[in-house]
Order: sequence, then C-alpha cells, then structure tokens
Amino acid sequence: MGQGAIVVYHGRGAGKSAAALGHAVRTASRGGTAYVIQFLKGQMSSGYIKRLEPECKFFRFERQPESFDEMTEVQRSEERKNIANGLSFARKVLATGECEVLVLDEVLGAVDEGIVPEDELLGALSQKPSDMTVILTGRQTTPGILEIADVVLNIQQEK
Repeated sequence: MGQGAIVVYHGRGAGKSAAALGHAVRTASRGGTAYVIQFLKGQMSSGYIKRLEPECKFFRFERQPESFDEMTEVQRSEERKNIANGLSFARKVLATGECEVLVLDEVLGAVDEGIVPEDELLGALSQKPSDMTVILTGRQTTPGILEIADVVLNIQQEK
C-alpha cells in the first residue's frame, strides 16, 4: 500500500461519485482492495455494481427504494438506523484497515441532513490507518472535514 489521504469531492456539479468510484476502480485494477459504502442513494440499479465485484466491494445499508428526501417520516426514522449501521461498518473498516481505499459515497449529504453528526464522522476518520485513502462525497462539506482533509475538490458546473 502507498501513502493514504482523506480526499473530499464536494460541490453542486455532477460527477463526485463517479470520480470517487473511478479512484476505487483504479485501485482494484492494480490489485488493491476498495470498499464503497453508499449513503442516501436509495435502491439504485445495481447492475453496474455487480460487474465491479469482487474487486470493488459495495455496501448499502438503506432499504427503501426511494431517496431519503422522498420518504415519509416513518421511513426516514427507519433509514436513520440503517445509515447509523453503515457508519458503524465504516468505523470497523477504518479500525481494521481491511482495504486500501474506502469511499464513503454521499456521507457528506448524511451529515448535511443531520443524520450523521459531524463529530461522529470525524471520530471514525480519526481511526484511519496512515496508508489508507478515504474518499468522502457530497454537495456540502463542513469546517471540521475541511480541516482534516488532505485534498479537497469542489466540483462545479461551468456551463
């Protein structure tokens, strides 16, 4: 494994998740291990995901087919528990160092929605092994995440 980092892809433009997944695929293509934990994605089509496994391992803890903003409050309550399980799994992966690249896709959205407290995410990231790269995606980031990030890319649409 090489030198690790915390990388943030944020902004209003499209392509944040694609950039993060590209990093995971590059890692896997050279024999490394990549895990992708998706948050707030609903039950998207997983056809392309199955093609990338087992080299890239994907995890989604949410159960509802709708995206979070389309759910009823009862559904949101249940999904908050599922998202907490996803963060717990991320914490375990960080503590054990079982992959070279860990993508926390749309975790910044979960922080922005108030589902994942910033301090919990920061606590989990503090367990990151020095040789692991963790990639966070979402529209907005926070001052605490900006402070600990090694690389921050603001994806904006120009036209």
